[in-house]
Amino acid sequence: FLNISMGAYLSASKNFVEKDLETSVVGRSFLITGANSGIGKATAMAIAKKGGTIHMVCRNKDKAEEARAEIVKESGNKEIYVHILDLSETKKVWEFAESFKKKYKTLNVLINNAGCMMTMREVNGEGLEKSFASNSLAVYILIKSLIPLLEKSTDPRVITVSSGGMLVQKLRTGNLQSQRGRYDGTMVYAQNKRQQVVMTEQFAKAHPNIHFSVMHPGWVDTPTIANAMPDFHSSMKERLRTPEQGADTVVWLAVSEAAVKNPSGRFFQDRQMVSAHLPLAWTHSSQLEDQKFMSVMEDLAKSFQPH
Repeated sequence: FLNISMGAYLSASKNFVEKDLETSVVGRSFLITGANSGIGKATAMAIAKKGGTIHMVCRNKDKAEEARAEIVKESGNKEIYVHILDLSETKKVWEFAESFKKKYKTLNVLINNAGCMMTMREVNGEGLEKSFASNSLAVYILIKSLIPLLEKSTDPRVITVSSGGMLVQKLRTGNLQSQRGRYDGTMVYAQNKRQQVVMTEQFAKAHPNIHFSVMHPGWVDTPTIANAMPDFHSSMKERLRTPEQGADTVVWLAVSEAAVKNPSGRFFQDRQMVSAHLPLAWTHSSQLEDQKFMSVMEDLAKSFQPH
C-alpha cells in the first residue's frame, strides 16, 4: 500500500508527460457523478478549465449548486449543469439516464466517480443493499442506458473510479446484497469496487468502439474516507493525496489522446496501466463467473427499468 500515498504520487508525477493534458475539450460533454466534492469536484474543475461541458450528477442540491458556482467562477466556463439524483435509488437512476438521453444529443465521456461506504447494512426503498445499489448497480445502469448516446458521439469514453481495496477482493456473485455473514462496510465497498473492475472489462469486450477504463486514485483525503474511516483518516492524514492528485488520472483518462492508445477495459494508477490483481492473484475470477455476474446485473437492472 506504499505506492498509493501522496509521496508515491509525487514520485510518479515526475514521469508524467505535461503536454498530455494541454488540450482543449470545448464542445465535448462530460457527465460526472459525485461532482460536488472530493475527486469528482476536482475532476469537474480541471475539465471545466479546458472548456468542457460538465454535467454534475449530485445527491445534495445545495452542495451541488455551491460547487457549480465555484467551478463557474474559477474556470470562467458557464457550461456547467447540475442534475440531482440519489444513486442508491435504482428506479430513479434509470429515469435519470433515460431522460438525459432524450434531452441531450451527445455525451462524450461518462465518469462514474460517486462512491458510498456504509457503516452498517441498510437497504433502499426497493430492498437492495445501499452500498451495492450505489456503487455497482447504479454504475451498471448508467453505462447500459447511456451506451447508445456514447456510441453516436465522437471519441466516447467511460471511466470508473475504483479503489485499491478491490485488490483484496475476489468477485463473489453469490452474496451481492451482503445478506450472509457479518456486515463489514469497508469490505463490502471493496467488493463493489472489484465488481466495477469486472464490469469495465466485460463492457469493453461488448462495446469495442467505446474506450472503457477503471482507475485507482490512491488514498485521497475525501469526505467519504473521513466519514466512513475516521481513525484511518486521522492516522494517515499527512500521507493522503489531495483531491486534485487523486483526480489527475481521471482527468488524463478523460481528455488525453495518450490514454486511449492503451487497450480498453484496463485498470490504471498514476497514468499507468497496472494489474488489477496482486502478484499472487487469488482474486482472479473465471471468465464464467464474470459472465454470470454480468447476467445477474442485467436481470436485476431490468427488473427496475421503467416501462
